[in-house]
Amino acid sequence: MSRLFGLVVIVASVAVLGGQSGLAPDIHPESLSRLPPLQRDSLDAEGKRVWDLVGGGRGMPKTGPAPVSMYSPSTAEPIHILNQNLRKTVAGSRYFELSALLAAREFDQQYEWSGHEAAGVRAGLDQAVIDAVKFDRDVAGLPEKDATVIRLGRALFRDHKVSPELWAKTVEFFGRQGAVEIVATMGDYVMAGFMLTAVDQQLPPDRKPLLPPRR
Repeated sequence: MSRLFGLVVIVASVAVLGGQSGLAPDIHPESLSRLPPLQRDSLDAEGKRVWDLVGGGRGMPKTGPAPVSMYSPSTAEPIHILNQNLRKTVAGSRYFELSALLAAREFDQQYEWSGHEAAGVRAGLDQAVIDAVKFDRDVAGLPEKDATVIRLGRALFRDHKVSPELWAKTVEFFGRQGAVEIVATMGDYVMAGFMLTAVDQQLPPDRKPLLPPRR
């Protein structure tokens, strides 16, 4: 009877906690997603190696794509390496961030947007450029280089094709390598967005939801 009483108390406590936090029943209060936090000690030697690589000596974050991908260490490693390589794109950090924002907006990924809007500002993106993506505005009046990346993203995500003229303009601005890396960055953040959406990743308390719902 005492064990049953203890179980009832635990369940009741979790229910109260969930009600206070507003989290859905399947969201873990620490990871803020549907996946409970992994522990490094639960992994084999190869998993620990990948954990240390992805954590970068800073420790694994509690939220975001890194701890989600660590549920498959053999997947987490190439994802991490790809993202780190793309952050050094010849297109530059400004267009890395713009590409990430385009992917986040097209898939309404609040977690990724809330991190990359601030990063975009730090990388030199004008707020008008960010707002054109955020609010799905026309690109008229924006710097042509920024407008070209936005047009490219929208063509890929919405039309599923890129005109010869748009591709030529992208290569003119960024070179063939830069153009390919911009597209790869968009794809990278689609993958991250898919994972975060699947596990219903919630924002940490210190992050404000910056991405408005579509009209």
